Amino acid sequence: RMFHDEELEESEKFYVGQPRVLLLIYALYNTLVARSEMVCYFVIILNHMISASMITLVLPILIFLWAMLSVPRPSKRFWMTAIVYTEVAIVIKYFFQFGFFPWNKYVDYTKDKPYHPPNIIGIEKKEGYVHYDLVQLLALFFHRSILKCHGLWDEDEKGENSSSKEDTDDELSLAGGRRDSSGSLKSVNLAASVESIHVHFPEQQTAIRRKSSSSGSQLSHRSSFSSHRSKRGSTSTRNSSQKGSSVLSIRQKSKKELIMEKFREQMIKAKAFTVKNIVKLHCGLCCFRALQVYVPIRQFFYNLIHPDYSAVTDVYVLMFLADTVDFIIIVFGFWAFGKHSAAADITSSLSEDQVPEAFLVMVLIQFGTMVVDRALYLKKTVMGKVIFQVILVFGIHFWMFFILPGVTERKFSQNTVAQLWYFVKCVYFGLSAYQIRCGYPTRVLGNFLTKSYNYVNLFLFQGFRLVPFLTELRAVMDWVWTDTTLSLSSWICVEDIYAHIFILKCWRESEKRYPQPRGQKKKKVVKYGMGGMIIVLLICIVWFPLLFMSLIKSVAGVTNKPLDVSITITLGGYQPIFTMSAQQSQLKDLNQTGFNEFLRSYRDNTAALQFLEGYGKEDITLADLEGNSNSLWTISPPSREKMIQGLLDFSAEFTVVLSWSIQSAAAISTCFFRTSESRPWIVIANSTKGLCTRRRTLEKVYPYYIKAPSDSLAKPIKQLLSECGWENITVSLVKNVSDEGVREWWVLNQLGKRYKTSEESLELFVFSDKVSPPSLGFLAGYGIMGLYASVVLVIGKFVREFFSGISHSIMFEELPNVDRILKLCTDIFLVRETGELELEEDLYAKLIFLYRSPETMIKWTREK
Repeated sequence: RMFHDEELEESEKFYVGQPRVLLLIYALYNTLVARSEMVCYFVIILNHMISASMITLVLPILIFLWAMLSVPRPSKRFWMTAIVYTEVAIVIKYFFQFGFFPWNKYVDYTKDKPYHPPNIIGIEKKEGYVHYDLVQLLALFFHRSILKCHGLWDEDEKGENSSSKEDTDDELSLAGGRRDSSGSLKSVNLAASVESIHVHFPEQQTAIRRKSSSSGSQLSHRSSFSSHRSKRGSTSTRNSSQKGSSVLSIRQKSKKELIMEKFREQMIKAKAFTVKNIVKLHCGLCCFRALQVYVPIRQFFYNLIHPDYSAVTDVYVLMFLADTVDFIIIVFGFWAFGKHSAAADITSSLSEDQVPEAFLVMVLIQFGTMVVDRALYLKKTVMGKVIFQVILVFGIHFWMFFILPGVTERKFSQNTVAQLWYFVKCVYFGLSAYQIRCGYPTRVLGNFLTKSYNYVNLFLFQGFRLVPFLTELRAVMDWVWTDTTLSLSSWICVEDIYAHIFILKCWRESEKRYPQPRGQKKKKVVKYGMGGMIIVLLICIVWFPLLFMSLIKSVAGVTNKPLDVSITITLGGYQPIFTMSAQQSQLKDLNQTGFNEFLRSYRDNTAALQFLEGYGKEDITLADLEGNSNSLWTISPPSREKMIQGLLDFSAEFTVVLSWSIQSAAAISTCFFRTSESRPWIVIANSTKGLCTRRRTLEKVYPYYIKAPSDSLAKPIKQLLSECGWENITVSLVKNVSDEGVREWWVLNQLGKRYKTSEESLELFVFSDKVSPPSLGFLAGYGIMGLYASVVLVIGKFVREFFSGISHSIMFEELPNVDRILKLCTDIFLVRETGELELEEDLYAKLIFLYRSPETMIKWTREK
C-alpha cells in the first residue's frame, strides 16, 4: 500500500460496525449538512405559509429572485440580510404583543378577518406568534455555521478586499466614464459647472470568472491611466517653470495679501457654485441614491442573462410535472379558491351545466402559464424567462396573500388547499430559478419519454399520446416557436413517423431482451397472462353497465328516505274530497323487532319473501296519515246536485281516483289509481243542525304498500297485497252546522291496519330503493341503456380498430430494424436546432421518399 494508517482503518471499521439505525441518522445528518440552504428555504416558505403576512412575505420573494438566482451560491450579504431581517421581525412581533395596543383588545373578534390591518402586517396578538420565526433563525444560524466550517462564509469579503487593493484612488476617480468588458456600468460622472462629482459603485461580485478580455481591458485601462498621469505631471511641471520665470518680472506680494486674495477667490467660486448649480447638485444626489440601488440590481440580472460560462441543464419536465400537480389540485379543490368553503364536487357541478367562476379562472391562468413556459423553453430565451419569473413571483404572491383571502373570506393560513397549491408552486419557482441560473439546453431533441427504449417508456409514451388534444397541442406549439422550413402538415408528419418508429424500436428491443426461439410454442405464462387479462378486460367492458347498476345500489347505495307522503281522493271529476300529508314525526322507521315480525307475517308467501330480500329495515318507512282531511269540502251547489244524481244512477259507473305522492331527497314519485263503482255507496244528507256523519265503505281501493324508486313513478307492491287485492277504507262526510255557517269535511279510516289505533287514520308502508352516491351519480344517471350507448359502444369502436385493418399496415409495422429510420428522424431534429434549414428540407424529402418506396424501406430496415 502506498498509504497505510491504522487509526483510519480502525475508525472505518468502527463506523461500519455501527447499527443500521445509527448509520441512517448519520446519513440524514450528512444530507442535512450538504443541503442546509434548502432547509433554510423550506423553513422560510413554511413560516410564510403559516403566518401569511407582509412581514414574512419579504424573504420568500428574495429567495426566488435573489438567492436561487445567485451563481454559484447565495452571497454572504443575502444570508446576513435574512438573519438580520428575521431578528428584527421577532423583535417587532414581540413589541406588538402588549395589550395596550387598541387592536389587541378584540383579538377573538378580529383574528379570522383576512383584511384586518394587524393580520395583514403580521403584528396581531396570538399564541405561538414567534415559534416558526425562531425555527427559521435557528436554521439560518445552522447554515452559517456550515459555511464557516467550509471556509465559504468570508469568501466574498476576501474577494472584495483583494480587488480593492489592486485599484488606487486615482483609478477610481478616472473610472467615471468607463465600462467593463461585459458592458456594465461601473461608475457614474455627475458633472457640475465648476467642479466634478465622481460617484463610484463597486463591481458586483460573481462566482463565475469572466473571460480574459476583462483582465486585458483592466491592463489597458491601467496603461492609459499611467500615460494620462505622466502627461498630467509634465503639464504641471511646465506650468510651474513658466510661473517661476514670470515671478521675476512681477512685484513680490506680502504673505497677508496673498492669503486675502486667495480667500476672495475661493469665496467667489463658492458663491458661483451655490447660485448656479444648487439644482444640479440636488438632482445629482437624488440620482446617486437611486443608482446605488439600481446599478447593483441591473448588474446582477445582466450577469445572470449574459454569463461567460454556464453548465446548461434541462428541468422543464420537472417544472411541467409541478404545474400538472397544481392543475390537479385546482380541479379537485376548486372550491377552496371561491367564496364558499363547502367541499363541492366538480363532477356534480359540471353535470348540472354549471361552471364555477373560481374553477374557470384558476384553470385558465394555470394553463396559460404552462403555455408561456413551453414557449420560453422552445425559444431558449433566458431574458424572457427572467421577466416571466419576476412577474409570476410578484403576481402569485400578491394574488394568494392579498386577493384570495378577500375572495374566499378566509385567511390564507386557514385554507389548506391553497397552502398546498402554493407549496407546489414554490417548488416550481425553485426549479425555474435553477433553469435560469444554469441556462437552457442548446438542443431540444424529441420527447423526454423517448430517451430510452423499454417497457416503462413505451407505456408512458402511449399514455401521453392517449390524452385528448395533448399531442396535437404540443405539436402545434413546437411548430410555432421553433425555427423550421417545414409546413405544419409536414411537421406533424415527421412527429407521427418519429412516434411510430419509437414504438417499434421499443418492441424490437424487448424482442432482443426476451428472445423467442424458432419452432417453440408460446409459454402459458404469456398466453394466460396477456391473453387472460385481455379476455377479462373485454368481458368487464361488455357487462360493465349491468354490473355497475346492480352493485352501485346494493353495495355503495345510500338509503333514500321519504320526506313527504301525500294522499288525495277524488270522486268522479269533481273537487278532491280528501287530502292529507305525513311529514317528520309522522314518518316512522321500523325497528329490528317490527321488521322481524313483518317478515314472519309473509313466511308462507314466496313472492313476498323474494321481494323483501332486497330491502332492510332502514329502507321501510311507515307513514301515519291523519284521517280527517286537512281542507274543507267546498263544492258548489250545482256540482253537489250533479254528484248526487250520478251516485243515484245505478246503471252508470262512478269513478273514484286515489293518488299518492312521495317526495324524497332524490326525486318525487307520484301515481294514481282509478276504480269504478256501479252502486251508490254513499248518501249525501241534507243540512241539519249539529254534527252529522254518513259513513260508507270502499273495498279494495287503498294501496297499503308503496314502492318508491329513484325515478318518478311510485307503484303499489302487489307481492305484499293479499291475492293482488288492496285494502278497504271507510269514507265519511262530516257536517258541522253552527252560527258561523255550514262546514263539511271528509274523514277516512283504514280497515285492517297492522298497527291498530283508536283514532281514524291511514297507514302506508313506503319501500324506498337505494340510490347511487353523489360521487357516482353522473354515471348512474345514464341508466343501463345510456351506459351501453355512451361507454361500451365508444370503447368497442377503438377495440375494433385495434383488431381490424392490420393487413393494411404490415409494410409499416413489421420492420425488423428501425435504427436507420430513427437516426434519420433524429438528424432532422438536430439540423433544425443548429439552424441548417436547407439540410432539414433535404432530410425530410429523404424521409418521405423512404415511405413512398417499399423497396427502399426493405433495404433500410433489414437486419444487419
